Amino acid sequence: MFVPKLGTWKLNDLIKDPTGSKLQEFLESIAMQVTQLESRRKDLHDKISTVEFENLLHSIEEISEKVNIASGYAHLNYAADTSSNERAALVTKMAMFGSNIANRLLFFDLWFKKEVGEETAQRLIESVPPVYREYLKHQRLLSKYTLTEPEEKIITTLEVTGTSALIKIYDRMTSGFEFVVTLKKGRKAIKRTFTNREKLLSLIRSTKSEEREAAYYSLLQVYKKTSGVLGEIYQNRVIEWRDEYLTMRGFRSPISVRNTYNDLDDTTVETLLAVCRRNSVIFQDYFKQKAKMLGVKKLQRYHLYAPLSLKASDQKRFSYGKAIVTVLRTFEDFHPKFKEYAEKVFNEQHVDSEIRKSKLGGAFCSSISPKMTPYVLLNFDGKSRDVSTMAHEFGHAIHSMTASDKPITVWDAPLPLAETASVFAEMLLNDKLSERITRVERRILLAEQIDDMYATIMRQAYFTLFEIEAHRAVAEQNATIDTVSELYLNNLKEQFGNSVNVSRDFQWEWLYIPHFYHTPFYCYAYSFGNLLVVSLYQQFNSEGKKSFIPKYLKILSAGGSQKPEHLLKESGIDISKDEFWQQGFDLIAAKIQELKEMN
Repeated sequence: MFVPKLGTWKLNDLIKDPTGSKLQEFLESIAMQVTQLESRRKDLHDKISTVEFENLLHSIEEISEKVNIASGYAHLNYAADTSSNERAALVTKMAMFGSNIANRLLFFDLWFKKEVGEETAQRLIESVPPVYREYLKHQRLLSKYTLTEPEEKIITTLEVTGTSALIKIYDRMTSGFEFVVTLKKGRKAIKRTFTNREKLLSLIRSTKSEEREAAYYSLLQVYKKTSGVLGEIYQNRVIEWRDEYLTMRGFRSPISVRNTYNDLDDTTVETLLAVCRRNSVIFQDYFKQKAKMLGVKKLQRYHLYAPLSLKASDQKRFSYGKAIVTVLRTFEDFHPKFKEYAEKVFNEQHVDSEIRKSKLGGAFCSSISPKMTPYVLLNFDGKSRDVSTMAHEFGHAIHSMTASDKPITVWDAPLPLAETASVFAEMLLNDKLSERITRVERRILLAEQIDDMYATIMRQAYFTLFEIEAHRAVAEQNATIDTVSELYLNNLKEQFGNSVNVSRDFQWEWLYIPHFYHTPFYCYAYSFGNLLVVSLYQQFNSEGKKSFIPKYLKILSAGGSQKPEHLLKESGIDISKDEFWQQGFDLIAAKIQELKEMN
């Protein structure tokens, strides 16, 4: 098996000659297609044939796919080096191009949402292939939040130099930060400079307490120093959100915007958050137990992710090649297709894995078109968490590839289902790693799993609860950034109770959470997805592969073609009920009890 080396990705599958004339010719061909489509505007009336309607739908999909390819290239190219002015300029150019195309195609969307009579809409919905029906029903639901064509065009145009520009400034600023960590060695103070935030954050799981504390201190101080500018960006993001979505479009609350676009009922999300809040005591109990295991009276927030073994020799390390082999074998054991899809991403060199200056931090999977293999960005440093991250992001790629028979309009899973394959892949990996490790290593791995469950379930739910408060405070009370930071500190105190000491410098932690800026109220999707996967994984273990895999593949292959509540109900999962979410926390409590018994 070919095992790739650490390196960057190849983007020539998207644009072969970006510096020459090919990109411009590609953009011109898109514009020409749009002109041809605009000439068919006269065909939009209540007597339109179902064939003509479906043809228009397919034409728009073809244009959207090409725009995705051009903008996808620009964003991936920029992620590889956020310090490049040329790459940043291309992102702006593609944003302006995409905005222009979206405005020119707006007529079809608005016609179907606002001008078509109910009888015609039902006739068209019933006549198209079934895969489009839920999407079209959802579009009709969105009609009451849709403005006039001139208003929609103004919003789309101003987005490029408004909110999108502010977010790009946030990304460029934060990607360019340097973090200086000061450590004492005897009487000497040794300073280490980090130009990549992910490399710095790897220290928060160090075996040395002074490294964990110094890493957090450095991170929080850098964000504190720029809190004025970053806070100003956030305030404007919140105000823009309120002005557009509540004042102009008429949504009932800031989070209702995200729920509606996720095709989820508000009550479902309210139930999820309420159950998470009620179960914060489970993790508080864990952190008290973890303090005992580490031999301290109470955990400091700096040491939340401290490994149970403080010996570096107990911390498992992976070469990049070993990590790939481990992940691929894990996928193969579950289903051969999973390995096949993951190998395709590696073989086509669609992975950017090395850590380097000015590269975007974190990790992501970018799915551009159902016809193209997804791209994966990693910052691989050899820790076991990096292997989990690899499994997670490749889970996203597998999800996209499993649904690749769907048209681009309904291909992407909505946010609440977006973690279904990624988190499941992590759980498969954890089981795989548990097979051939010592009791000490198993204890460390179990603690890491619980730490991750805190980070991806409870922490994300409290992020969302913070956002609800922050949006209210900024939009309704003109709150300062100091006030917002105080809200965040109170949020931390509630979720930890008396289990963890939280120092005041953590009030600035929220500033480095990109989702607050990029995609408000995104974070509950992690809580949703992780608790959902816990339930699915329980089904998998109790039913076995033969019964479970067909149901699971059905969920993945649906992409975004079905409303989440309906799709999951077909598999016996009712996400509107407290009991469903509670069973996930019951399993977490059982894992914490298992860890106690291993002490």
